[in-house]
Amino acid sequence: MVILESRVASAWVDYNGHMNDAEYARVFSLAVEALMEHIGLDTPGRAHFGYTIYTLETHLCYRREAHEGQPLSVALTLLDRDTKRLHVFFKLHDEAGNLLATSEQMLMGIDSNTGRPAPFPAPIEDAIAALPQAEPSVWPELANRTIAIRR
Repeated sequence: MVILESRVASAWVDYNGHMNDAEYARVFSLAVEALMEHIGLDTPGRAHFGYTIYTLETHLCYRREAHEGQPLSVALTLLDRDTKRLHVFFKLHDEAGNLLATSEQMLMGIDSNTGRPAPFPAPIEDAIAALPQAEPSVWPELANRTIAIRR
């Protein structure tokens, strides 16, 4: 499911002539915002439910360069969820479908009034249930990676 479409802004290009590593994180952050809008946590939804989502952890893998003006799309797969958390996997592609980067993230539902974790409101939970979910036996190859020097 494509959750976000964008382009590489000129301000995102660094001294190497391609999208700076920090800007990949920006694109994935925008994808989280698009996910929030998709499940009903846009500005009015956040106000209505007194609820938001925070990012707890992210793991970003760079695969290919992106260049100024290049069209981008971000696809979403839900890896797991419980009453308060979403384990999501994003894939960033270029216009030819080449994989540019991935971002695996743990997101937490937060009661905006207390600033504490809280279960998803029922309508939000229903929208989450409709997201494309990976089968446990067929997770994306780049999910669940760890950082290590392999010896």
